[in-house]
Amino acid sequence: MKKFVLLAVAVAASVCAVSAQTAEAYPSYIQVTGRAEKEIVPDEFYLSITLDERDSKGKISVESQQREMIAALRKLGVDIEKQLKVANLSSEFFRKNTSVATAKYQLQLGSAAEVAKAWQALDNLGISDVSILKVSHSQLDAFKKEVRVEAIRNAQQSARTLAEAIGQTIGKCFYIWDSNSDIVPAYYNNAVVARSMKMMDAAAGESVVEEEPLDFKTIRLQYSVNAKFVLE
Repeated sequence: MKKFVLLAVAVAASVCAVSAQTAEAYPSYIQVTGRAEKEIVPDEFYLSITLDERDSKGKISVESQQREMIAALRKLGVDIEKQLKVANLSSEFFRKNTSVATAKYQLQLGSAAEVAKAWQALDNLGISDVSILKVSHSQLDAFKKEVRVEAIRNAQQSARTLAEAIGQTIGKCFYIWDSNSDIVPAYYNNAVVARSMKMMDAAAGESVVEEEPLDFKTIRLQYSVNAKFVLE
């Protein structure tokens, strides 16, 4: 207990010493928070597809479903080798004397329109266990850097505006605290996609079919930066 108290006192003394040094070096400064955000339309969509013999009561094997799925996706222009990956195969898949087997795949697509077409094609084959794993953007890291830079520029402008309001100017920035919430997760309601698919089915009998756009949310990047500038 005694050691803990001594340690706490030492830390407090160190903090006070640093604060005193800062105050001595920069007797007049302004502290501000800069914020920036950006919404990005995703261009990477990852779907989870599960093939299960139980969906057809054992009448259609996973191997047959797989062949039909691959053929349908190829008709849509999907590069099977690059965009479709096997995520998991059930142990039953490797047994010859079984009537139930499952296989899970991950499909990567590049737009909401492609998702709609793939979803419809799979549904036509009786493959209903399809869900959206995640969405992203191919240039996400570049966008992150862009928003962070915008946040510190926003902090600088805020400091300049406040300083000018009292007849002063700002000098160099001597402190930056980059504390960020990073990406705010975007949640995707598969029920919305399913409803869109049903509406497309209902319109299939009409002479002109207008595809119902999927309600995908954007990816939101939010950054916050604290900074201190010398007041002159």
